[in-house]
Amino acid sequence: MDSDRVRKLEARCIEEQPPACMATCPLHVDMRAILEKVKKGDFSGAFALYARMVPFPGIVGHICDHPCEATCRRQEAGGAIRIAAVERALVEESYATLRRTAQRQSKPKRVAVVGAGLAGLTAAFDLAMKGHRITVLEADAHPLERLYHDYDEDILPRSVIAAEIGALQTLGVEIRVRSRVAGGPGPLGLDTLIDDFDAVLLALGPGVARNFSSTVRLTDNGRIDIDPNSRATSHPKVFGGGFHGALGEVYSPIGSIRDGRRAAGSIDRFLQGASLTAKRDDADGEASCLYVNTAAQEAVPPVEPVDTAAGYTLEEAKAEAARCFPCHCQECVKACVFLAHYKTYPKRAVREIHNNLSIIMGNRKANRMIDSCSLCGLCETVCPTDLAMGDVCLEARREMVDSGHMPASHHDFALRDMEDSRSARAAFARHEPGRERSARVFFPGCQLTASAPGHVERVYAHLRDRLEGGVGLMVDCCGAPAHWSGRTALHTEVVDHLRQTWKEMGEPEIVTACATCLTMLRTHLSEAPVRSLWPLLAEIGWPEGTDARAAGKTLAIHDPCTGRHEREVHVAVRDLAARLGASVREISSAELTTCCGFGGLVSFANPDVANATVDARAAERPEDYLTYCAMCRDNFARRGKRSAHLLDLAFPPEDGADPAARPDPGFSGRRDNRARLKIRLLRNLWGEDMSDPESVWNVHIPDDVRADMERKLILVDEVTAVIADAETTGRKLKDRKTGHLIATLRSGPVTTWVEYENTETGALVHKAYGHRMNVEAKS
Repeated sequence: MDSDRVRKLEARCIEEQPPACMATCPLHVDMRAILEKVKKGDFSGAFALYARMVPFPGIVGHICDHPCEATCRRQEAGGAIRIAAVERALVEESYATLRRTAQRQSKPKRVAVVGAGLAGLTAAFDLAMKGHRITVLEADAHPLERLYHDYDEDILPRSVIAAEIGALQTLGVEIRVRSRVAGGPGPLGLDTLIDDFDAVLLALGPGVARNFSSTVRLTDNGRIDIDPNSRATSHPKVFGGGFHGALGEVYSPIGSIRDGRRAAGSIDRFLQGASLTAKRDDADGEASCLYVNTAAQEAVPPVEPVDTAAGYTLEEAKAEAARCFPCHCQECVKACVFLAHYKTYPKRAVREIHNNLSIIMGNRKANRMIDSCSLCGLCETVCPTDLAMGDVCLEARREMVDSGHMPASHHDFALRDMEDSRSARAAFARHEPGRERSARVFFPGCQLTASAPGHVERVYAHLRDRLEGGVGLMVDCCGAPAHWSGRTALHTEVVDHLRQTWKEMGEPEIVTACATCLTMLRTHLSEAPVRSLWPLLAEIGWPEGTDARAAGKTLAIHDPCTGRHEREVHVAVRDLAARLGASVREISSAELTTCCGFGGLVSFANPDVANATVDARAAERPEDYLTYCAMCRDNFARRGKRSAHLLDLAFPPEDGADPAARPDPGFSGRRDNRARLKIRLLRNLWGEDMSDPESVWNVHIPDDVRADMERKLILVDEVTAVIADAETTGRKLKDRKTGHLIATLRSGPVTTWVEYENTETGALVHKAYGHRMNVEAKS
């Protein structure tokens, strides 16, 4: 994952884009953060943030023309936040706490500012804070003269203006009033200022400036010709600003301050010998691309102050600030347990993943995070820019595998389970009994054969009964675990094997019951015609006598995440459930379904995230769940959520047991189910000589120990192998206190320990534990 790709991915995540109010504000004041503090009652903290961006908080807090309110997203749900009113309450409460200290420079530069309006004094403030020596020259009798004329005392108290001027002078700014600057070389001539100072700012306001025509270039209407971005004039030491309000524009205090700030930024760059334009992010009024789901917000009207003249009280300001959402995108974080668990969002996660992959020496702390994504695609579905964290995590897994940095403990069990499902013990392919060619082949998938092998037999019989041209059976794995774990070579090997088998069977249409198999086969075995079982069943109907088997049942339907965009399948499944008499409730739209915790092999790499994922989904509706993915059903059952597979409704237990109460068979049970299904089918349908496997060793595992083994991903076969090896070779220890035997056996990266005792009926297991890791010997 190279740096260019990382930057492109980061750019697609809009979470760090400014909210609309901040983007619109000429000073880019972070009102989102300020309102967060106000609603918590932290007025001093909020004021500190405010004063960090606003040069004259006392003045601005009273007369800000608040262009931010026009773009506030809260206006779409009750009315815009009254930001100006909150600012005023904030300033009146905390202005007395204002403390500022300018930087110190060993060789400060001298800057002359002509004009003591808001633009000129803002430039003076910014440059003084950077340690420069500033002299302000004003023609009128007072600095900020316009404010005295434009605002009454009850709107902008004169004491506030005086306090702000005093604070500016405390920073070392010298203000000379009744000092009108003229053109030419006189005592207060522009040429003299150029000679005496390192830089000059002409913050003259909207009037013409013909007196300066001998020194700087003017426009046709007699104003100084100023570059709109850098504020540079034709003279290298002279800059211009303060023209806001000219040419018929409405005067804006906050706009004037922005003019002065832009000019100050250019002057500081000039004094440092830096470029006036490079890497500047100071554009005004640009719309924010931050996505905010305002439709999800309740409409709440603005808080009305009891005393409109006095403005908000502190409590009223807190209540108004509490109306702020605040604006964030985080649609993926809201939808994804994985991102929420790691308290991250795509832009940050992409950078963390890239840094993790770039480590040469040291701990790779993000390995587990990378392997905790279910690859379900929900983030991409809800993301306004279609950023898929699953693709990023899968790419990172492949890189980890290729570089030898994939922990064995994360995926070894899942890959061994895939190996078992593909082995001669479970996998096979046959044409329909009595036929040498098949128009179709039923591919149930390794999870349905493991979870409910009886359903596979019944569906296969039904397909043979209803379809012409022969229906073969192909019991195998689509290779999803290899793909999800980033083992590209292994996945290619699986697909090549499936392709060869499919060709040997005459290239029939593949009918699969599994949403994951449907996606994997269509993507990686694209030359083969592949369709889902469910639309096919909707065409041919259920077997006779099944129409009312689910009558009276109300279930909430969960769609598997790997089929979130399979609209034809969604419609067919709901139709099939209705034909069985079931009443179906939606949990969410099928496109917004979540993972059950199995996708991406999360349950093996990070059980906490997997369990939180399935638990969150299970809690969304009180009804029993209906699904058509075997792994989804078993994961719900494993976590105690009553759930039924669609085939459970069509083929309920003959003993009348509740289909929604069918337990999760567990990993050992799943392996046994696959093996027994192969034996049963080959013997009963194809007449092949098959015998049931017999164990030489009688091993008894209590239910609590079996549940603990399931949690630790320890198989019954592994425990049996340990005991068999110990009893055959004598490699075992005896605990004198309990009399129990302790033995261990290593197979590849798996080391299993078993504590047991021999009884008259066989070995009784008391405890099992183990670990998975690759052990390397270094010379």
